[in-house]
Amino acid sequence: MEKIPMTRAGHVSLDEELKRLKSVERPAVIQAIAEARELGDLSENAEYHSAREKQSFIEGRIKELEGILSLAEVIDPERLSGPIKFGATVTLVDEDTDEEKTYQIVGEVEADLERGLLNIKSPLARALIGKDEGDSVEVKTPGGDRSFEVLSIRYI
Repeated sequence: MEKIPMTRAGHVSLDEELKRLKSVERPAVIQAIAEARELGDLSENAEYHSAREKQSFIEGRIKELEGILSLAEVIDPERLSGPIKFGATVTLVDEDTDEEKTYQIVGEVEADLERGLLNIKSPLARALIGKDEGDSVEVKTPGGDRSFEVLSIRYI
């Protein structure tokens, strides 16, 4: 199977979620199922069916996280330098609007644009790879072509 690149922070976050699901969420839902069973007829017991549905979701997420973590290739950005690559924190300026944005290029499973974590497979990240400070980048977006200038590159 193909390795899944991720930052140390992304790995820690997924590992913490997995531990929480196993040590807190799973036991709580098992307890809820046991309590719902005590209420009698399971065919009309909404609490039982709700708890079973939640259990199914939790077990599915545990399996998903275990699979991701088993294939994880943790890349430490602090050991990198030079042109933009995985793990870089990049500050860009939109050449049309002069709006500045800062993104860290991360793996697919840890990407979250609202937190500035840009998926390595996104059109913008792919266009940025290999660029240096001062370079201009043209990106095709659903809203049309956009131009960005790379203001800074940091590996933190």
